[in-house]
Amino acid sequence: MSPEHRIIIDTDPGQDDALAILLALASPEIELLGITAVAGNVPLPLTARNARVVCELAGSPDVPVFAGCDRPMKRPLVTAEHVHGKTGLDGADLPDPAMPLQPVHAVDFLIRTLREQVAGSVTLVPIGPLTNIATALQRAPDIAPRAARIVMMGGAYFEVGNITPAAEFNIHVDPEAAEIVFSSGIPITVVPLDATHQAITTRSRVDAFRALGTATGRAVAGWLDFFERFDVEKYGAEGGPLHDPCTIAWLLRPGLFAGREINVEIETEGRFTAGMTVADWWGVTDRAPNALFLRDVDADGFFSLLTERLARLR
Repeated sequence: MSPEHRIIIDTDPGQDDALAILLALASPEIELLGITAVAGNVPLPLTARNARVVCELAGSPDVPVFAGCDRPMKRPLVTAEHVHGKTGLDGADLPDPAMPLQPVHAVDFLIRTLREQVAGSVTLVPIGPLTNIATALQRAPDIAPRAARIVMMGGAYFEVGNITPAAEFNIHVDPEAAEIVFSSGIPITVVPLDATHQAITTRSRVDAFRALGTATGRAVAGWLDFFERFDVEKYGAEGGPLHDPCTIAWLLRPGLFAGREINVEIETEGRFTAGMTVADWWGVTDRAPNALFLRDVDADGFFSLLTERLARLR
């Protein structure tokens, strides 16, 4: 099968980031051109390490991994070890990666790739803070019309915030970067908390990964056993929401999701609302739509897809 999507994943792994990478690597519809690491869930040295750990787990040590920005554009870095553990991938005991980190900065890789590839052929999939993407757009504005689409995990409307009362973590870490991305003119698909909070890791769903009997299945189950504990306590739900793989699932099966084309603006100055995605879901302003904002996901279909694809990995 020829790939339908040629993508770059921009990420701050994170257990749910790891599952997004694994889903992409397990899907022949997707050609993963590279992974760009950014500071977010944990600092940059760990996110760059974790991306390579995941590639090696999947048997894909040839995927190039690039380290990018180690802090937000204008703010101190906020991390989430309280959710992901001190390594970012707590829950599975995996060896340090043998594959090298690429010597090129992630921002330079993004710019070079979008300039060299056929215009409209590369989709960017940021599933962490948007610092790398925004820095590339700021440094090389000519790349914006060359990107096919941005499919990102971040933001919220009905579900409000998960790191502050108003803000989702990825946007909260670097709202100035998010503002640049949403103003870029690139077509954007937003997978917000409104959708991902429906993709809950129930016990039977985690057990299905463990039952695969593979190194990948065992690692995924271990990650989720650790990762979901925070959200179970916080939300009182049976499991935790599985955020980042929803971006790859949308590329593979957009029919699993429903949303609207709306205007989304980023609050950068609010005393209590910095990092808020101001989503005009009801069309009460005259601001033009700039994003497909997803609200619903078929959770059973999503987990069936994820389990079936991860079964293909060793």
